[in-house]
Amino acid sequence: MNKQKRFELLSRLRAANPEPTTELDYSSPFELLIAVLLSAQATDVGVNKATKHLFPVARTPQAMLDLGVDGVKHYIKTIGLFNTKAENVIKTCRMLVELHGGEVPEDRAALEALPGVGRKTANVVLNTAFRWPTIAVDTHIFRVSNRTKLAMGKNVDDVEQKLLKVVPAEFKLDVHHWLILHGRYTCVARKPKCGSCIIEDLCEFRNKTS
Repeated sequence: MNKQKRFELLSRLRAANPEPTTELDYSSPFELLIAVLLSAQATDVGVNKATKHLFPVARTPQAMLDLGVDGVKHYIKTIGLFNTKAENVIKTCRMLVELHGGEVPEDRAALEALPGVGRKTANVVLNTAFRWPTIAVDTHIFRVSNRTKLAMGKNVDDVEQKLLKVVPAEFKLDVHHWLILHGRYTCVARKPKCGSCIIEDLCEFRNKTS
């Protein structure tokens, strides 16, 4: 995809959604971190149903620690992999209390050192909580980037690096949200909704649907 077409594609996504954000419910960087940690192989809707009851009783790392692993499990048992996630939540909260004064660090290395937090989760937290121009690539963004030919790559790391290289600075802060929402609701995996897509004429996918 050439530079002009890429700019027009991103401009349309911006015009349709000028201030995009995550669909995870949160009210602090800590709540966002926990929500993203819980969202692996789970839907945002499912995570929100669990955190609606969890967060009112555990809004800080210390409060979460006080619940303990079994207490956290009680609230997140409807989410996939909840046993492992509960362990990681408690280990992460212990590190936040002991190493970071109970605050979420605005630092990639420190975030990635937390149990259950990888590059994608760190990118989401840095972007959404701290407004860094990072681009977290999940399955939706990987699919949309390759399918449209906006930024092609063999794996999520390749696509992330390509997006960081080709996306103009003015779009970098929000492009993660635009692409994930586009992949979630329009450019879906099995049968993309090309007929109702606002970037259909710019997309270079060969097997378009009506």
